[in-house]
Amino acid sequence: MNLEEFKKKFKEIEKKGFVKSTRKGPTGIGHTIETLLGLKENNLILPDMGSIELKAHRDGSNSLITLFTFNKKAWKMRPLDAIRKFGCYDKNNRLGMYYTLSLEPNSAGVFITVNKKELLIQHISGVEIASWKLSDITKRFLQKIPALLFVSAHTDKQDGDEHFHFYKAQLMRGTSSKRLLKLFSSGDLLVDLRLYDKGTRARNHGTGFRVSEKNLPLLFDNIEEI
Repeated sequence: MNLEEFKKKFKEIEKKGFVKSTRKGPTGIGHTIETLLGLKENNLILPDMGSIELKAHRDGSNSLITLFTFNKKAWKMRPLDAIRKFGCYDKNNRLGMYYTLSLEPNSAGVFITVNKKELLIQHISGVEIASWKLSDITKRFLQKIPALLFVSAHTDKQDGDEHFHFYKAQLMRGTSSKRLLKLFSSGDLLVDLRLYDKGTRARNHGTGFRVSEKNLPLLFDNIEEI
């Protein structure tokens, strides 16, 4: 499906009003819009930009989503050493660093700082744990999400089932280091550490960069109403 085909199909979907979710739970909204569009996966194509990510959003939802993971050459100390110095035990007695980080230190004293050139993960003791150039984060963002189709829906419960009225679609493209710096600085763009002590090494599931669904439009330079 290309963009023009999407526009035509979406107008038909909008006119339907509320439609019953095709799946229960939080993934229902995405599955419903893909089903209505006739997509088996996000196989939307934008000329000269490749695939377009499709994201459906419930009005009022503040759920955090992971934009991408990015670890390359970021760690300033061995991840296993970081876990053993700054980690916490989980309910299974496993030592790890499963932290969603912002500018404010968490209970383990770990937080992020950001300036015009880089993003750092630090401990209140002054130890630097990891760092990324903002330009590298921007490049990674544009590689993973060259374009996003952001579909918004009103929600309603009818006879115990969730229903959606898909009423707005926006095509979002482009970002900049300046824009990402602003969002890190405001606390709207967060960093997720996901690693634990596996004995002889750290098991790292990838450092995630996360944002609230409702703030996704803040990430992009160009937004076009569909």
